[in-house]
Amino acid sequence: MKTLSNMHRLGALLLSGACAFAGATLPPPTPAEAQAQAAKKAAADAQAAKDKESLLASMDTLSERWRGNAKAKGLTIHPPTPIAAPVVAVTMPAKETGPAGQPDGKLTAAGAAAPKTSEKAGTAAPSKDVKPAPSPPAAAVKTVK
Repeated sequence: MKTLSNMHRLGALLLSGACAFAGATLPPPTPAEAQAQAAKKAAADAQAAKDKESLLASMDTLSERWRGNAKAKGLTIHPPTPIAAPVVAVTMPAKETGPAGQPDGKLTAAGAAAPKTSEKAGTAAPSKDVKPAPSPPAAAVKTVK
């Protein structure tokens, strides 16, 4: 049996040390670090709000320019649809925590008890719009004489 060389041992030692280090947890942040993180998050949120307003303004400018050019070209232009409030998707972030239609992302008892049927697996009857099986070819049909 051949023994490992010193380089292989060193490599194995470094690999095991890296794995142990990767599993280590970091200590909680100090109050100063937490405050710095909060300030950084507030600055990022302010920048995101500023970017969103800039995007909405540029979209309005582009729309007005297109409408002006379209009138000059003789196209029929309908007025933009008035919106009472901004669309929720623009103003609020998504807060979904699980799949839609399932509370907390867990399968309900009714969903678990529902029968699992599939035409492909053969556990459900074929749909009404499925073509019937083709008739056998004429050569295979026996005729009585």
